Amino acid sequence: MCSAGREADQPGSPAGGSLQDAAFSALLEDSAEDLYEYAPCGYLSTLLDGKIAKVNTTLLTWLGHPRERLVGRMSFADLLTVGGRLYHETHFAPLLRLQGEVSGIALELKAADGTRLPVLVTSTLKTSPEGEPLLVRTTLFDARDRRAYETELLRARQEADRERARLQQVVATLQRSLLPPSLPTVPGLRAAAHYHTASRDNLGGDFYDLFALGDGRWGFFLGDVCGKGPAAAAVTSLVRYTLRAAAIHDPDPVTVVGTLNTALHEAYSGDDPRYCTLIFGVLTPRAAGEGFTVTLAGGGHPSALHLRADGTAAYLPTPGGLLVGVVPNARFTTATAVLAPGDTLLLYTDGLTEARTAGADARYGDDALHVFATALAPAGAEAVVTAVRELLDSFGDGLDDDTAVLALGVPAGRPTGETA
Repeated sequence: MCSAGREADQPGSPAGGSLQDAAFSALLEDSAEDLYEYAPCGYLSTLLDGKIAKVNTTLLTWLGHPRERLVGRMSFADLLTVGGRLYHETHFAPLLRLQGEVSGIALELKAADGTRLPVLVTSTLKTSPEGEPLLVRTTLFDARDRRAYETELLRARQEADRERARLQQVVATLQRSLLPPSLPTVPGLRAAAHYHTASRDNLGGDFYDLFALGDGRWGFFLGDVCGKGPAAAAVTSLVRYTLRAAAIHDPDPVTVVGTLNTALHEAYSGDDPRYCTLIFGVLTPRAAGEGFTVTLAGGGHPSALHLRADGTAAYLPTPGGLLVGVVPNARFTTATAVLAPGDTLLLYTDGLTEARTAGADARYGDDALHVFATALAPAGAEAVVTAVRELLDSFGDGLDDDTAVLALGVPAGRPTGETA
């Protein structure tokens, strides 16, 4: 009884009668020819002269051709589009003869109704035991779904590129709105500026300006707002207009920077504090042909560089200056210098000194900038800005942050000048 029961449970046993038994029987009856004819991919075999010797039903169904139209009458190349036929003759067939196999090549077949069928083609060269080539076996996979996916991917990428171009145009327009369109003409002074954008996709927070205060005096500033994007742009706009308004009311640099500190701290003292680094200065004309007296106040900003007519350069530190907007009653101090004929004052944001030069941790730094400025001195404002622009370009991908540069120079031997 137990033995008979075990026999009845064996796959294929007449006593089984289950769906599993039926499936197993169908598998046993499935011939190799059926597997070839109705495989989920196309098969064909060609003779060495290219003529099709055998083709499976799957491929015939894809193409809509009867078997007798292809076998012995057409070659594999005849099934290809014009471009595919050229590629087959110049690349595919020679590589197959040389290597014995070519796999995963994207081609297009022409169906009987004129439509195109994208396929991925793999061909192998069958040889005799002596190594003589006998025929070519080719497998073709339907690539219509893949082609549709690639087409949609290309469309999405093109749309993304258009959106990015529109974004970059908006960013560039907004960035220009945060900077003066041009620098004014200042008697006895040459001025030049440059803004280097590290990313075309994001707004930077660097800013500068030069403007009249009356009585022959001129105000100027350069700084950097923390962060990037629209929020930083809003702070930059507030900073620029606050500095201009405060300077017109009272141009004392310490007072101006203190007013901005109060405005920033009151506007951004919540969960999203904002601050900036800054140098604000006033140019006061000296006697005719003797240049200007410069009075500076700084808030956490890199020191300005004084390039002198005698070929030397030195930093003009403003010690004790806290970041502007961090604490409500920050104290700021001033520094004073004479900008004589042949001298140039260089202001810059920290994107310059923090640029990567060699390796992830190597930065350009203050010492390298001092050496660079000393080699330039004496040089006018335009020449200094041009040299710094070329330096910034030389950093390539090492420049991670936007950089603003402002140079103010007194021409040597000329009492009046123009801005650049």
